[in-house]
Amino acid sequence: MNRKLQLRILSGMDWLNYHHLYYFWMVAREGSIARAAEQLHLAHPTISKQLRQLESALDGKLFDRVGRNLVLTEFGQTVFRYAEEIFSVGRELQDAVRGRPSHRPLQFSVGMPDVLPKLVAHRLLLPAFELSKDIHVVCYEGRYDDLLAELAVHRLDLLLSDSPVSPAVHVRAFNHLLGECGLTFFATSDLAAKYRRRFPASLDQAPLLVPTERTAVRRELDQWFYQHDLRPRIVGEFEDTALMKVFGQDGTGLFPAPSVIEKEVCRQYSVKVVGRIDDVRERFYAISVERRLKHPAVVAVCESAREKLFH
Repeated sequence: MNRKLQLRILSGMDWLNYHHLYYFWMVAREGSIARAAEQLHLAHPTISKQLRQLESALDGKLFDRVGRNLVLTEFGQTVFRYAEEIFSVGRELQDAVRGRPSHRPLQFSVGMPDVLPKLVAHRLLLPAFELSKDIHVVCYEGRYDDLLAELAVHRLDLLLSDSPVSPAVHVRAFNHLLGECGLTFFATSDLAAKYRRRFPASLDQAPLLVPTERTAVRRELDQWFYQHDLRPRIVGEFEDTALMKVFGQDGTGLFPAPSVIEKEVCRQYSVKVVGRIDDVRERFYAISVERRLKHPAVVAVCESAREKLFH
């Protein structure tokens, strides 16, 4: 939940009508007021009125109309996620008081900036899935600043990132270095054979696919090129490094990736190693709101990364 919405709800707890929230939740699930009215055995105008009252109370628009259906706004999606949690706990409460067996799995909510390599994220998160059969992992992807805001209000248990939280950011968060590695360049077999000779000098004027400038590794890479007087021909910049690898797979150019996932990149994208650079380091961090890690999944991710992945 974003901080603005949280403040609205906290400041208005005395007037938040949970009947209104429940009707909103049903409309969001059913996709229309008519279908929700049928499920609730209520009149269409009754639900419409109570939705308007909820929007007024929360001071935000919950739905946009697309054809005959209602589609959640971005604000509505946030409220819906919160309502899902509320009514899920409510069902568990009913089961508990009626003596029905109820078991709630351990939830682990983790955020990842869209610039974080997916193969690295997979390797980092795998220990959480292996922790227990009774764990529910929820992965969110988005802008770093947005995810950091979600972490600050405890909507996330952990934020994985390729850069630490800056001291200038007014968020109480702690950086836990998971490890670091060098950079490997990959290409199709033909390009790899051509540019492997005289590497890294061969990178001069070589067709190159790179992450965008808002990534830490790109900034280090540009500095490394400058120091070694190399001027590769940048043919593509990507926020989504998985898309960058797909273009590299079809021979558009060479591309870099963390050396720690070298085998996975070669296997998944059918490419070859061109060469390695140890001077450019990729660092990965677990960012949390607690200095001492307690959540079992967070502990498992951090320990496995340090002891196995980046050992």
